[in-house]
Amino acid sequence: MKKNSRKNLINDQIIAENVQVISASGENLGVVPLKKALELARLAQMDLVLLDELDGQVPLVKVMDFGKNLYAKKKKLAEGKKKQKVVKTKELKMEPKIGIHDYQTKMNQGVKFLNEGNKVKITLTFRGRLANLKDQRGAEMFEQVDQTFVDAGLVNIAQENDVKAGPFWSRIYYLKAK
Repeated sequence: MKKNSRKNLINDQIIAENVQVISASGENLGVVPLKKALELARLAQMDLVLLDELDGQVPLVKVMDFGKNLYAKKKKLAEGKKKQKVVKTKELKMEPKIGIHDYQTKMNQGVKFLNEGNKVKITLTFRGRLANLKDQRGAEMFEQVDQTFVDAGLVNIAQENDVKAGPFWSRIYYLKAK
């Protein structure tokens, strides 16, 4: 058996002459022949589960209700996943020649996304003649975005490194943990 095997061997799948048995109550019953260990498990109406196959030593098995144990593990794993917080990145795309109302609408969405705990990726697209003014106009736009977030009361905001690729300039904003 591989050491990192995910599948537990139970009952007749266990191949060994002698095994070290732990009872359902957690008591160490010592090293006994496999047949006797299987009989103990059957008398208790439970399964004999291989916990660890120690190299050069007697395998460690436990008498337990395998189905119940498997269910408890899955439930615990699902509970752990529920508690995880998934941070999404929302993208707002705009051009430097965006209208005032459109800009305000986009920034209101950005503030809302940040307050929900998401990251906001703002991507500026430079097309045509504006591609030549990318550095100047892009810096002005991002200064305006920074000021808009400060005006909205987001003082503990952080940003990741800018990405400039072709006609695009992107920056990701997120709220720092308090």
